[in-house]
Amino acid sequence: MAGLAEGAGVSAGQPVRVLVADDQTVVREGIVMLLGLLPDIEVVGAAADGEEALRMVAERAPDVVLMDLRMPRCDGVEATRRIRAGHPATEVVVLTTYADDDSLFAALQAGARGYLTKDAGAEEIARAVADVRSGAAGLSPQVQRRLLERLSGAAAPEAPAAQAAVPPAPAPPGDRAAPPDGLTAREAEVLALIAEGMSNAEIAQELYVSQATVKTHINNLFAKTAVRDRAQAVAYAFRHGVRRSS
Repeated sequence: MAGLAEGAGVSAGQPVRVLVADDQTVVREGIVMLLGLLPDIEVVGAAADGEEALRMVAERAPDVVLMDLRMPRCDGVEATRRIRAGHPATEVVVLTTYADDDSLFAALQAGARGYLTKDAGAEEIARAVADVRSGAAGLSPQVQRRLLERLSGAAAPEAPAAQAAVPPAPAPPGDRAAPPDGLTAREAEVLALIAEGMSNAEIAQELYVSQATVKTHINNLFAKTAVRDRAQAVAYAFRHGVRRSS
């Protein structure tokens, strides 16, 4: 794991209470030691598997759990699902060796709001913790890029090699597939911008509307798609091929 970045922190005021869950003792202790160097994070426990993480969340009510995926007894995906169902005030950030699509989307669907790989440094971990505490998604740049690549690939399959140099003609507006789950065109556009990693303020600027209007669109699309947060919205956009029209 990368070393501590100078000046990395989470926020002023009360420290964020963090629980670490990882079955490898050396890794678990290393993460705890790294977090202990951050001024605005308080480590409240360390669990060796998902079952222990569930028990410690119930006992200690952490703000955020840093969750490994591959663990005995109860893996990280199932532990995340049960934590989010039983303790909705506790957010989950996955911190794992695995960056494959199956692991990524399973974790996001289970309710994780952040996803980092174990080469993340202290500053990146602190930023993800701060992001999920503020209601945003704490996704590493590499994970965001992978999501966008897969989103583009799902919506626009690669042309055969012989035709690769010739860009396909855009479909007429009437031939475009309707947005899924009754989303309006504007809601689908907002969803696509969320999937690109934009904040509410950036979406408002992009669409020339107020942030209040953006929040209304987000509330509506969350209700229609049955997603709980921006991380799940990104996963939904990928599955359904929702992207901005070129």
